[in-house]
Amino acid sequence: MKTTLKFFKKIKSAIFNSIAFYPVLISVTFLLLAVTLLLIENLEVINTFKKKIPFLIVQDHETARTILSTLFGGILSLTVFSFTMVMVVLNQASTNFSPRLLPGLISNKRHQIILGFYIGILLYTVILLMFLGAYGPSKNTFGFSIMVSAILGALCIGLFVYFIHSISQAIQIHNIINRIFVRSNKLLKEEKEQQKDKDFTNSVISNNNWDLLTSRKTGYYRSFDISLLENSLKKQKNIIEILPYADQHIWEGEPILRVRDSLSEDEIESLHFCMYILSNHHEDDSGVGGMIKLTEVAVKALSPGVNDPGTAINAISKLGQLLSQALKIETKTLEKISDCEILIVHNKISAEELMRIVVQPIREYAKTDSRVAYELMSVLIYIRSTKQICTNYITAISNEIKALEIDLKTNINNNQDLKRILDLVE
Repeated sequence: MKTTLKFFKKIKSAIFNSIAFYPVLISVTFLLLAVTLLLIENLEVINTFKKKIPFLIVQDHETARTILSTLFGGILSLTVFSFTMVMVVLNQASTNFSPRLLPGLISNKRHQIILGFYIGILLYTVILLMFLGAYGPSKNTFGFSIMVSAILGALCIGLFVYFIHSISQAIQIHNIINRIFVRSNKLLKEEKEQQKDKDFTNSVISNNNWDLLTSRKTGYYRSFDISLLENSLKKQKNIIEILPYADQHIWEGEPILRVRDSLSEDEIESLHFCMYILSNHHEDDSGVGGMIKLTEVAVKALSPGVNDPGTAINAISKLGQLLSQALKIETKTLEKISDCEILIVHNKISAEELMRIVVQPIREYAKTDSRVAYELMSVLIYIRSTKQICTNYITAISNEIKALEIDLKTNINNNQDLKRILDLVE
């Protein structure tokens, strides 16, 4: 049962995160709509409605076929053009910004819904054309369905205009940066709010004589599913510490769990079963993943091939706000599960690791550009002065500031530019 439950959870996640989910759902809806309208075409209510607006009801068989054929051809052209636009946008984003941005652009639900409407209306017109072909001109009961198809055709034109506007906005880098910032900031605030319901004391894991469990495969740690734990484990007064933070890459044989009390082989197997370790890096629902995206955008903008310091500065300023939020989150939290005796300790990303994966890559590229370096130094000073960040994080930030100072003294030859940046530290 546990294996089946885990399998269905993976299938559910794959379905809901698929680019085809909304198009397929909407297409099936339009397919059912076409069948339903054909079935109710001769109802008394529909016939009464037809008599009130006879000028909108098509009675001629050839006229109906012409309308449906025109709609089918036109909407098919819009669909092809829309897909082409998406491919152009993805190629441009991958070339100019970062390939990591592609999943966010592909998973845009508004674009998926619009494409779903295109495909659904195409299916709707196909069903009506099949109906006309099956019954011929003698079956004069299709006027209401044809009227609805004309309305849907007009809707498609409106959706196409909106799609062009939306896709042109989506590819603008400042909108991409702002979208990543808003999403990541929301996730970090939610994570901080969740910690209010949990607590942690160092005395809980002060004992060093704990059993270590190592990873059985290489990949990215995603999550720990408590619902898959064996019932015998849930009833134990034990403590389990999950060593990696979410989305951390771990190697086979690397420690991933610490357990206070010894467990049986079956219980150890149950703990490994609860661990989600994936081969790919999924960062779309992670605040740290959003910061990594902004870092890559800034690094790409600072590369000689692009040379866009304005974009880099915009990304760095948003990173500063996200880092100040992330560093308000405690590194360890103790989760008490209802109806369970067992306690779970979760580890969050440390300040040192954040500096390494988020700030250090930008520092390496910005150390020769005084304008970008000034912004980066301002961000680090701002983060260090934030009152609500955890006090044990300040050392890591100060070390990064010192590292930036060393790089600037080595790479910036203009003393005036160098002094202007270093004055921020004083």
